[in-house]
Amino acid sequence: VNVENAAELVYFLIVIVKAFEMEIIPARRIVAQIGETLVLTCNTTGCASPSFSWRTQIDSPLGGTVDKQRTYSTLTMNPVSIVNSHSYLCTVFCGEKEKKEKSVKVELYSFPSDPIIEIRSSLVAGEPLVVVCEVPDVYPSNRLEVLIKKEEQVLHEQNFFEDDSTNTESKTVTHSFYPTAEDIGKEISCVAMLPIADMDFEPKERVTSQKLNANFGPQNTVITAYPGTSAMEGHPLNLTCVTESNPPPQIVWRKQLANESIQHLIENSAFFIPHAHFSDSGLYICEVINLVTNKTEKATVDIVIQGAPNIAELSIEPSTTVQEGRNVSIRCSAESNPPPKIILRRKSDSADLGLYSEGRILLPSVTFLNGGDYECVAENKFGRNKSEITLNVEFPPRNITVLVYPSENVKEGENVTITCSTYSNPPAQMVLKKVHQEKEIILPSVNGTFILYNVTKNDTGRYLLDVFNEVGNKIRVIEIGVVGRLEKPDQMIPLIIAFSSVTAVAVPVAAILIYVSRKAKINGSYSLVKALRLKV
Repeated sequence: VNVENAAELVYFLIVIVKAFEMEIIPARRIVAQIGETLVLTCNTTGCASPSFSWRTQIDSPLGGTVDKQRTYSTLTMNPVSIVNSHSYLCTVFCGEKEKKEKSVKVELYSFPSDPIIEIRSSLVAGEPLVVVCEVPDVYPSNRLEVLIKKEEQVLHEQNFFEDDSTNTESKTVTHSFYPTAEDIGKEISCVAMLPIADMDFEPKERVTSQKLNANFGPQNTVITAYPGTSAMEGHPLNLTCVTESNPPPQIVWRKQLANESIQHLIENSAFFIPHAHFSDSGLYICEVINLVTNKTEKATVDIVIQGAPNIAELSIEPSTTVQEGRNVSIRCSAESNPPPKIILRRKSDSADLGLYSEGRILLPSVTFLNGGDYECVAENKFGRNKSEITLNVEFPPRNITVLVYPSENVKEGENVTITCSTYSNPPAQMVLKKVHQEKEIILPSVNGTFILYNVTKNDTGRYLLDVFNEVGNKIRVIEIGVVGRLEKPDQMIPLIIAFSSVTAVAVPVAAILIYVSRKAKINGSYSLVKALRLKV
């Protein structure tokens, strides 16, 4: 029974598993227009991991891009060109033994737009009139037929059966005739036909018409502005000049500038500004010229660009970094419509430095108190904008405080700690020098602290503390006096006891003082405020 059930199961699985098959989509014969996009898809069923290959039957370049997915592959021609006029073959392998392939033929045509008709020469009775009909980018041109008609009357017929072009071409048909006064107002048509019966595409006929009119104009010239004459800053603005004229006129756009001069812009019926700016406000002039009638007409429109302010300039003269005593000018300007209200102020101040129509602050003989971040705020009914700039005022060291610990008069063997604090911009450096020595000793500071270890009588003397930065320097004089220790034998034991007691207190105090002095550096300078508090 189990064997019979297993046999039935195998048979059932064989029935439900699909056989290896393939297809090309679209199938059979494809008609595509040159310049468009065509995608051929080679699809499979019944194979888990097929492999694909594309080629033309004459092994020409594919002229497209191949992309493979799990069970199908695509050949994309974007855009379709004349090189794609082939039969394409898709080959699929399923494993090593199973192989299938199919082909599809791609046939091309190009008939993308209506013909262009032009009527040359003035329409005057007794003079010849030339009708020019152009059919753009047609293929195959040897199937093209062109008719030139006046109302329903065929004036001229032409085909290109002998043409051997292998790519798209624009074909032109010209016909001249002598019009009469009765022809004025009649319709001249150019009819282009591409009647390829065995190719399925539409349209196969395109028509363009134009009425015969006497030369006139320009007249009734107007300018239209979209979205309007009051546009928003940053939005697109499209100006179109519309007129009545035959033949079509030459159209020139100009703009009247603030100094009354005229700026030439463009020669076109439309003038487009993709992102309008406040400077685009002004009077625009459309000048229309009919070269046949030798007449000119103008139309004007006043454009106003509105919007929230833009900060055009925020500057500090002579520089954003100056030394104390210099004269400084801070200037802010903004552009907008309506004109903005401008406030120029220092951010750290509780009140505005003032409202300035020109947005300017004059700081004669600046001090370090004038330094900081300045903010310009421009505002109107459409919104507000702001910008910041920093004034950096440099000054030499000042408010110098020197502390000598334990004092300026010490005993031999003791350590002398000299700490210094100051306020300056940029941060000051400190150097300690001993005066009147054959060999000058210079000690750099460590976080504003100098330590003389185990002083002797030779350390007695005058010391100069030089505190300096790029702007200037200050010197402080320190007198250090060192006296000898008591050396009587009967005093040694009390002295040792006293020294031990003092050491037990002085060492932690000195350590705390040094630690605090190192932590007291503020903005690149050194402060002993906290150290002094701890000492007290």
